[in-house]
Amino acid sequence: MDDELRERVAAAGEAAALFNALKHGNDPEVGAIMGPIMGENPEFRPHGDEIPGVLAPVVNEVAELDDAERRERLGELAPDRLAELEAEAEADDRVLPDLPNAEDGEVVMRAAPNPNGPWHVGHARMPAVIGTYKERYDGEFICRFDDTDPETKRPDLDAYDAILEDIEYLGFEPDRVIRASDRLETYYDHARELIDAGGAYTCSCSGDEFSELKNAGEACPHREKDGETVREEFEAMVDGEYGSGELVLRVKTDIEHKNPALRDWVAFRMIDTPHPREEAAEYRCWPMLDFQSGVDDHLTGVTHIIRGIDLQDSAKRQRFVYDYFGWEYPEVLHWGHVQVDEYDVKLSTSTIKELIETGELTGWDDPRAPTIQSMRRRGIRGQALVDSMTELGMSTSDVDLAMSSVYANNRDLVDDEANRYFFVRDRDDAPAVELPVVDGDEPAPEAGHPPLHPDHADRGDREVPAGRVVVESPDLPDEGERVWLKGYGCVRHAGDELVFLDADIDVVRDGDVDVIHWAPADEGLETLLRTVEGDVRGIAEPALADVDPDTVIQFVRVGFARIDAFDPDATDEAGGPDGSEDLVAYYAHP
Repeated sequence: MDDELRERVAAAGEAAALFNALKHGNDPEVGAIMGPIMGENPEFRPHGDEIPGVLAPVVNEVAELDDAERRERLGELAPDRLAELEAEAEADDRVLPDLPNAEDGEVVMRAAPNPNGPWHVGHARMPAVIGTYKERYDGEFICRFDDTDPETKRPDLDAYDAILEDIEYLGFEPDRVIRASDRLETYYDHARELIDAGGAYTCSCSGDEFSELKNAGEACPHREKDGETVREEFEAMVDGEYGSGELVLRVKTDIEHKNPALRDWVAFRMIDTPHPREEAAEYRCWPMLDFQSGVDDHLTGVTHIIRGIDLQDSAKRQRFVYDYFGWEYPEVLHWGHVQVDEYDVKLSTSTIKELIETGELTGWDDPRAPTIQSMRRRGIRGQALVDSMTELGMSTSDVDLAMSSVYANNRDLVDDEANRYFFVRDRDDAPAVELPVVDGDEPAPEAGHPPLHPDHADRGDREVPAGRVVVESPDLPDEGERVWLKGYGCVRHAGDELVFLDADIDVVRDGDVDVIHWAPADEGLETLLRTVEGDVRGIAEPALADVDPDTVIQFVRVGFARIDAFDPDATDEAGGPDGSEDLVAYYAHP
């Protein structure tokens, strides 16, 4: 490689490294830019063994630059590539892609929850995205309860309203609410049409028998029944004349289809367990989800479906039914699963329900539970969760929702409104310390007067009594050292007391003393703060007694919290309020 070519490789490598670093927000690597460089510059390929050695020092130099320097340098070397980055950044502000073949005013989408329990945090993704698309396209949002499995995923009667409340909390209102268990006759009518079209047959094979035939690509012996017999047997199914497992209705597909999961799948089966809803308790012949959902999507005019990437076979099964009826299948978008960090509890409705039943969780709104009800009780706004969910985009890969993202979004929403108060935690590993404040060079004030909000002087100050105070033990300075009690003044730690020095804030501005929060020992409120990690007890300042329940405040140097309504006489909750509390609050986040 001659010097001229070496210079060209280095220049191309620097531009590629700058672009890669700015695009992905991290330091570039030689391996990441080799492919694009060789593809764009075929004349480099004969020197493939030498090129990494040329690129390495260039990449290292780019790694030492900050983003501003990288952006400036890329503008000098390749302004067109910088413009490309800026265009992508502008598009990224709209994190959800446009829907395919979507027209304003014509988009209809549905969330289809199984109401076997209230929603966990992961469930929020669907209504968040659908609600956002509804607003973008002036479309329609359907909530359809897919409650046609009264046995395996048995509906919870309280979950219907709980889920609708969760959707409202997220900031959306469905245009239509449908319960599939109200629509059995509709599904029966379409099954009859399918039978008449030669597209379905009744089958009494056991599951193992049919599975063996299916996997071998062999037809079930019942497949060629005449239509009249199939119709009669299906009517007997509807009338409840068969028991669970005795007979099913199958959709005729392609018995030799390359995907065995699509071969003659079950559309209806018998279930002996009565549905918990009184309106549906008499039915015994129930549609499988793929049949029920496919029929409902067409009849309700759904134009776009979002479903998990693991459910691709659902669309393929349903297309067989759509082909029989001559229907046009909706547009489908697939995405990966979402996982949530921070919680020790699995994102599983059945797991959460079991933990509640065993008493390990106090309920669906326990702060340790990864549920929407829990987030609401903690004072986290639904919009913060919606913003974080839509920021995940529509990747078909599994994605991780960092709760820090939700907290950052919520902080933007509540910080301006949340007044500030003091809460001193009394923890086993860091017990609170109680000390009197005594006169020193100047008389000690009787109270401190910190502002309700540092950015809103018009809201005024709080009055915090200061005769005897409690502070968190890690905040207490060494004996003889000074510390600033926020909103009060400078004190010196002198043995078993704090000696007031003065209220000259300059010592704080000069960085000579630390600033700590505190609370009155005698007039303070016994407080229980409920957190994701467990309950924390301590003392809060008395002004909180006048704060209405459901108000979000900020405990200075601790974090945001929601003031809870509670009954001090209700002491039957294990590990919860024991009747000694003046105040109960739920911790939101730092």
